[in-house]
Amino acid sequence: MQVVRSLAELRAACAELRSRFGSLTLVPTMGALHAGHGALVHAAAASGGAVVTSIFVNPLQFGPNEDLVRYPRDESGDLMLLDERGCHLAWLPDVGTMYPPGDATTVTVGGPAENWEGAARPGHFRGVATVCAKLFGQVRPDRAYFGEKDWQQLQVVRRMAADLLLPLEVVAVSTVRETDGLAMSSRNRYLGTAERALAPRLYATMRAVVPVLAAGGPAAEVLNAAQRDLTHAGFEVGYLALVDGPSLHALPAARSGARLIAAARLGSVRLIDNIAVE
Repeated sequence: MQVVRSLAELRAACAELRSRFGSLTLVPTMGALHAGHGALVHAAAASGGAVVTSIFVNPLQFGPNEDLVRYPRDESGDLMLLDERGCHLAWLPDVGTMYPPGDATTVTVGGPAENWEGAARPGHFRGVATVCAKLFGQVRPDRAYFGEKDWQQLQVVRRMAADLLLPLEVVAVSTVRETDGLAMSSRNRYLGTAERALAPRLYATMRAVVPVLAAGGPAAEVLNAAQRDLTHAGFEVGYLALVDGPSLHALPAARSGARLIAAARLGSVRLIDNIAVE
């Protein structure tokens, strides 16, 4: 696996990989990689294209009171995981490369970016959309791979790519979970022992209400009861909502393509998760 840190190196390496493999795939990450990221790299490699993985902790998607400084970083461990999973090229730009002096353009997405995480973290999806647009322009991939765990982010990137007519496919990869059901996240390492033991209850509660919602139960009544249970257990619930999968619009009852989404805080860690409601 080759590691590059400048745009000149990246362009030369991408050209060489495209000539060898015929297509390029991209896995955008912020590092602190785990098995969920490994699944994205594996899926990209299975497509037959050369795999480029970016590692960049994007300051533009962090709010003033969020954890940019303490966001976990482990470059040597990340590179080892990528090499083991079949990545061909690791792209590690610095902030000056991604946002050079005089940089004056950002990407603002409406629609699926407006509520839920968008409301809780103002400016977050502007940062996500901007950095993804830059990465797509730098690498010029044929396909980019994103995890379903960050469901709203996936829909925002898909909307941006479609609206800007970007010539790539945004591919979704299923959420990877711990054995007890907790969705894998780089921030999970900040859970205390008691918090880690409690964290899987979020997913368990969501799984319990999905059959009721799927059977046509009124979403507000079902989800209010579930939210009370989570709050009583010790979660600070941001939202627990039934939404249309692509648009993230709230739904009064389940229909085709519905998704149950949740965000809840345990201590300093904000957990997010989602499940399809079939």
